Amino acid sequence: MPRRLAPGARLVIASHNPGKVREIAALLQPYRVEVVGAAALGLAEPEETGVTFEENAVLKARLAAAASGLPALADDSGLVVPALDGAPGIYSARWAGPDRDFGAAMAGVERELGGKDRRAHFVAVLALAWPDGTEAMFRGEVHGRLTFPPRGDRGFGYDPIFIADGDDETFGEMDPNRKHRISHRARAFAQLAAQCL
Repeated sequence: MPRRLAPGARLVIASHNPGKVREIAALLQPYRVEVVGAAALGLAEPEETGVTFEENAVLKARLAAAASGLPALADDSGLVVPALDGAPGIYSARWAGPDRDFGAAMAGVERELGGKDRRAHFVAVLALAWPDGTEAMFRGEVHGRLTFPPRGDRGFGYDPIFIADGDDETFGEMDPNRKHRISHRARAFAQLAAQCL
């Protein structure tokens, strides 16, 4: 059984992406866990050398826990497009370049996709690590399709081009509270909450 985080515990969110930190902090808010982003602690952003979402998530969580002396939660997530052989996948952020220009990244997906099948899914893997080496990992997915041009200015990353199955709004148009209930991150988080909070 994974270890639990007690109410009032301090937790590092091992990300330098402000949108991701906000989204994870919102999910943790009901559990009275005090969260702090890696950037606020001055932690270095590690190079993601893994070849899977799981490998990258645990790498980031381990490094943040070791550097901070606190439990750390890392997320590795991305957009998987089967017609592009799974790209952008674990390289989703890198498609946006050093300036994190997701407008350019979405245009790149549209260009690469051309007339191919627009089925896609988001993957989120959450890794929770303690300084003593204890770890737990959780994976969530949400399936849907891509739409162009991008729609909506809510969310972040590829949200404006992704429509979940059974929906007609993109994640970029969707009310954030609703997205928090159905997203890939919410699905991974539900598993984490059941076992660790």
